[in-house]
Amino acid sequence: MSLVDEEGNQDESLESKTLSAEDQVKDHSTGTRVVAGQIFLESGKSDSQSENEENFHSQEEEKENSLEELNSLEMSNLLNKDLEEAEIQSPVLTAIGGTADGEPCHFPFLFMEKEYAECTADGREDGRLWCATTYDYKKDQKWGFCESEEQSNKRRQMQEAEDVYQIGMKIFNESSKKAQKKVAYQYLLKAADMNHTKAMEKVSYALLFGDYLKQNIQSSKELFEKLTEEGSPKGQMALGFLYASGLGVNSSQAKALVYYTFGALGGNLILCIHLVLLSQWCNFCVAKTCLKIYLICFPVASDISLTGGTVVQRIRLADEVENPGMASGMLEEDLIQYYQFLAEKGDVQAQVGLGQLHLHGGRGVEQNHQRAFEYFNQAANAGNSHAMAFLGKMYSEGSDVVPQSNETALQYFKKAADMGNPVGQSGLGMAYLYGRGVPVNYELALKYFQKAAEQGWVDGQLQLGSMYYNGIGVKKDYKQALKYFNLASQGGHILAFYNLAQMHATGTGVMRSCHTAVELFKNVCERGRWSERLMTAYNSYKDGDSNSAVVQYLLLAEQGYEVAQSNAAFILDQKEASIVGENETYPRALLHWNRAASQGYTVARIKLGDYHFYGFGTDVDYETAFIHYRLASEQQHSAQAMFNLGYMHEKGLGIKQDIHLAKRFYDMAAEASPDAQVPVFLALCKLGVIYSLQYIREINIREVFSHIDMDQLLGPEWDLYLMTIIALLLGTIIAYRQRQHQAIPRPAGLRPAVPQQEPPPEHQAPQ
Repeated sequence: MSLVDEEGNQDESLESKTLSAEDQVKDHSTGTRVVAGQIFLESGKSDSQSENEENFHSQEEEKENSLEELNSLEMSNLLNKDLEEAEIQSPVLTAIGGTADGEPCHFPFLFMEKEYAECTADGREDGRLWCATTYDYKKDQKWGFCESEEQSNKRRQMQEAEDVYQIGMKIFNESSKKAQKKVAYQYLLKAADMNHTKAMEKVSYALLFGDYLKQNIQSSKELFEKLTEEGSPKGQMALGFLYASGLGVNSSQAKALVYYTFGALGGNLILCIHLVLLSQWCNFCVAKTCLKIYLICFPVASDISLTGGTVVQRIRLADEVENPGMASGMLEEDLIQYYQFLAEKGDVQAQVGLGQLHLHGGRGVEQNHQRAFEYFNQAANAGNSHAMAFLGKMYSEGSDVVPQSNETALQYFKKAADMGNPVGQSGLGMAYLYGRGVPVNYELALKYFQKAAEQGWVDGQLQLGSMYYNGIGVKKDYKQALKYFNLASQGGHILAFYNLAQMHATGTGVMRSCHTAVELFKNVCERGRWSERLMTAYNSYKDGDSNSAVVQYLLLAEQGYEVAQSNAAFILDQKEASIVGENETYPRALLHWNRAASQGYTVARIKLGDYHFYGFGTDVDYETAFIHYRLASEQQHSAQAMFNLGYMHEKGLGIKQDIHLAKRFYDMAAEASPDAQVPVFLALCKLGVIYSLQYIREINIREVFSHIDMDQLLGPEWDLYLMTIIALLLGTIIAYRQRQHQAIPRPAGLRPAVPQQEPPPEHQAPQ
């Protein structure tokens, strides 16, 4: 995923959706209910609403009635007054220089037989804006500049920067090659140097993450400070992140909160999520908090289509290291090529599988509707009902690749439904529910949704729950709605989480629980487009760029992603990030292990125990370590935690020494995991030796032997028997040793060494 897409176009679209969502909620705040991204009129109150809530609503209605009466009496006067003030406050442009210096501009004015309602640069080579102070310029020749020379130069500079920025964005969006994207960022760098705000935002984030530019925390910090001075919410968010994580600055949670607050007030959607969830975790959960997070999650939920949106891959680095053989959910390139080979050979299942991968994205495969359509088309031609149903979905929603066509979608849905395919049945139900290509028929819609739900298809379960919730085609039944929403949520459907959150927030069909509602809303918000940064960070880590990966994980960790918190802590724990000082590595890792553990991650809880046990990033504290191990043992049934508890009971660390409890925890660890059986066996052997030595130490050996009467045990002549046995043993040993010496054979061919005689000296002639 590209940084520009994440920080630029997507954020802007989301922010615009947030505004429309809030306006939508305001317009339908009474007498309506929003479910599955659709607004339905509600005919009655929920049976489970409390009397206090009814009284509250009645008081609100009285206030609204009184306001309506006031408005009806004074509306015309207020409107007239506002119009007068608007006319008075409207700015009046004054001509600068020219032939009518100081006179007000006249709009519209006539120039070259064309009327102008604003200042223009037509007719001037220098591009300066000017206006006429009378209607007919040709007749009166009265004119002046609309801006000073300095303002004109600044405007032209900003226009030049905008042109450079647009060139860079065009290159970036039209190519998927990394080399081309780097070229695009050179244009963005040039635009940023010319103080173009959007270019500065993108360049600063690229420098922060190391995307297409060399990572430089200090340079990104300077740009963020400059953006913050200009009031940029993205700059405020990033500066708050730097202070929260201590990157490039001294860590300060107070400053981080200030920048986060200003960024959220400026409309940054991600910061709104962060602050609302922060207020929830700080136990300030009130109805207002639920409403805020509902407004934030609305654009995320409304962005979900029939295809379910983009898949968010959550990979924990610690689990990959602990269990190398465990599937991470990522598909290897060789495996993808193998499936592509099968698809080319006509394997229908491979074609459908690859089509779904490219339709949703994820598992290391980028979203590509063109390839998805091609694979589905091949499988559909071979008669596969699943491919037909997904082709119906693609035609029903429409895209740049597949034009929207209800008629074509209906044909594919019918073919798939006739073959008993639940995806086709659900699509056909949607067509009858909303009248897409057919007349609206709630009975048929209900029928097809029931068939799809019976086969476990999540879309059928979701829409069936929505019909029961709103009483469309059936009698309103919140219990049935809750049942089907729960079933769909078990399948991971985002809209099911969203609808369940609404029910818990308002107490519809269930006991009102703001805490549960916020947890469900959090699940929805975490499926937003910004979550794709998880895969970008993972790919950076796999490419060996730990610095880039840890910064991205830290940013997502600040937004509450448990996976990001644990992965950031893991990288810091392994000391793979050089941008963090060695003295700060363990304390920061401890902070993020703590956050991940509070969200239920078992490995993080055990790591907290290890850090307090060994004194990593904190003082050695056996009692705190024991508490964390016990929590991991009781709540997550961790074999590692049970083994550690056994060891602490054995040694008496943080708890009174108790060998019996140590054996109990060792046994529990062996039962919890087969992998723990070997270390548990060794630990029990060691424990047995310790227990034996402790028993011997506790008893008195002399007293034991003093109570033994050998005369009664072996008879009065027991000493003679003992001496005879000892003599026999000695004789046996001596005889065995002698036989060993006699039986030693000599090596074959070995002869006694004969001393060699030296040859006589040669006769030498006398001197």
